[in-house]
Amino acid sequence: MVPVRFLLLIPLIALLNGYGVEARIRRYKWEVKNEFKSPDCYRKMVITINGRTPGPTIRAQQNDTIIVEVTNSLFTENIAIHWHGIRQIGTPWFDGSEGITQCPILPGTTFKYQFVVDRPGTYVYHAHYGMQRDSGLYGSIIVGLPDGESEPFAYDYDRNIILNDWYHNSTTEQAVGLSKVPFQWIGEPQSLLIHGRGRFNCSSLSVPSSDPGLCNTTNPDCFPFRLIVVPGKTYRLRVSSLTSLSALSFQIEGHKLTVVEADGHYVEPFVVQNLFIYSGETYSVLVKADQDPTTNYWITSNIVSRPAPNTPPGQGVLVYYPNHPRRSPLTIPPAAPVWNDSRPRMAQSQAIKARRGYIHTPPAVSDRVIVFLNTQNELNGRRRWSVNNVSFTHPLTPYLIALKHNLTHAFDQNPPPNGYDFLNYDIYERHPNANTTSSNGIYRLNFNSIVDVILQNANTMNPKNSETHPWHLHGHDFWVLGYGEGKFDMFNDPNKYNLVNPIMKNTVPVHPFGWTALRFKADNPGAWSFHCHIESHLFMGMGVVFAEGIEKVGKLPSSIMGCGQTQGL
Repeated sequence: MVPVRFLLLIPLIALLNGYGVEARIRRYKWEVKNEFKSPDCYRKMVITINGRTPGPTIRAQQNDTIIVEVTNSLFTENIAIHWHGIRQIGTPWFDGSEGITQCPILPGTTFKYQFVVDRPGTYVYHAHYGMQRDSGLYGSIIVGLPDGESEPFAYDYDRNIILNDWYHNSTTEQAVGLSKVPFQWIGEPQSLLIHGRGRFNCSSLSVPSSDPGLCNTTNPDCFPFRLIVVPGKTYRLRVSSLTSLSALSFQIEGHKLTVVEADGHYVEPFVVQNLFIYSGETYSVLVKADQDPTTNYWITSNIVSRPAPNTPPGQGVLVYYPNHPRRSPLTIPPAAPVWNDSRPRMAQSQAIKARRGYIHTPPAVSDRVIVFLNTQNELNGRRRWSVNNVSFTHPLTPYLIALKHNLTHAFDQNPPPNGYDFLNYDIYERHPNANTTSSNGIYRLNFNSIVDVILQNANTMNPKNSETHPWHLHGHDFWVLGYGEGKFDMFNDPNKYNLVNPIMKNTVPVHPFGWTALRFKADNPGAWSFHCHIESHLFMGMGVVFAEGIEKVGKLPSSIMGCGQTQGL
C-alpha cells in the first residue's frame, strides 16, 4: 500500500537573474483507486487520489521541481494525469496527455512525473484519459513567488476553490451513449460541486431506492463547502473550473470580486459581481470580508450558456468568524444570471487585460494563420464534433514518440485543413451536408514561428443553436487578441486586435456564434494538444495537435513507452 502522502524538501541553489534563489524538489506519492463517495449526497463509484476527491493540492514556489509517483490501483482502467497550465519546458513527455505525449499508466503499475513549475500562479491537474476527469480525478496546483518577492496586490489569506459539475452515470456509461447509433446525449449534470461538495435533491430520483444509503442528505460527504473568514481581512480566492460540460457563474452574496489573475498572469484589476468561468480556466479574485459579521453569506455557482432547469445551483457558505460554521445564511441564495444572455459573458472576456507593469507585448505580425471552424457533424451515423470538417481521432502510438522516432506509419502524414470555405459557409444555419471525415493528422509548425489561431463558432445540428467551447492549449500560453460576434472577417477584424495589453492565457472561450483570436510562439519543442475542454466534445473529436521543434526534443524516457509501435523501442 502506498503511504497516504509525504513531502520531502531537498534544498537546491539556483541562480536566477544574478540572485541566489532557493529551489526545492517536492515529492508526492499518490495512489489512484476507485472508491464509493457521495459528493452530492448520491453514492457512486469515483476515482480518488489517496482517498480524496478533489485530490491533494500541490503547493510549490517558482522554479521548484515537482516529482509525483502515481500508482494506478484501478482494477480495469488505464490513467494519465495532465498538469494543466504547466508548460513542461524541456519535459514534453511529462505533459500527461495519453496518446499524445505518453502511453497510459496501466493498472497495477507506477509512473513518475517530474517537471519544473517555472511560473507562479494558479493551475490544476486532472485525468487525461478517456473522460476520467468527470469521475473525480483532479486537483489544484498553487505556485508561489520565490522568497522575498511579492505580488502586485495585497491580501491577508490565500484560499483555493475548484468548481465542477457532477453526473451520476459513470464515464463508461456516458461514453457508450455518445458512441451509440442513434446518438444518446449525456444530458445536463445532476449537481454542481463547490470544492467537491454539492446537494442533489434525493426526492427527485425517478425510481426510489430501497437502499437508504444510496442518496442521503445527512451524509457528511455532501455537507456544504464552508469558507471561514475573519472580518475586515482580504482574501485571495483562487477559483478554478474543471467542469465536464458546464460554463458557470460564481458569486459570493453581498461581496464584490476583484479579478487580479487569470491562468497564471496578472490582470489589470476589475470588479465583478458574477465571475463567469469556463472549464479549464483559473482566476484569482480578491474578496474583502467587509459585510455584517453577525451573519453568514451564500457562495453559489450556476450554469450559464445552456439550459439546465433541473440542475440545482452549487451552494457553499461564507462564514464570518466567530459565527457557527453550520449556521445557514438568513437569506435565499442570490439570483443566477440569465443563462442565455451572452452579453455580460462577452463583456467580461473583453475586459481581461494584462496588468500594467506585467505586459508581455505580442509580436506585431504572425507567420501563419490557421482558422478552426467548430461544427457538429455525423460520421457513419455517429454524432461527432469537427474542426474544419475533420473529427480528431487518437492514434495507437503517441505522437511525441512517433515523431521523435520517425514512425511514419503511426499516424496520417497528411496535414488537416488550415481553414474552411469562408465565403460560402453560413455559420447561422445547420449545414445541409452534415457528414464529416476523421483523421489523426497533425499541424506541423516551424520552430519559433508566430502562429495565429482563429476559433470560429457555428450552428450545431440543432436549429438556431451554438454552444460555448473553452479551448485549452498544452505547452504554451497565448495572447488573446480579441473576441467578436458573427463570422470572423479576415480582412477587417485583424485591424481590431489588441496588440497593446492583451492577456496571456492557456484556456479561452469561443462564444456562441462568435470568434476568438489567439497568437502564440511555437517555441516549446514537442507535440501539444489543443482541444475543447468539455469532456464529451473532446471524446467526440473536437481537438487538434501541434508539433514543433521535434529535432530539439531530448532522449525520451522509456517509462512513456509500451503501447502501439513503441513496444521494443
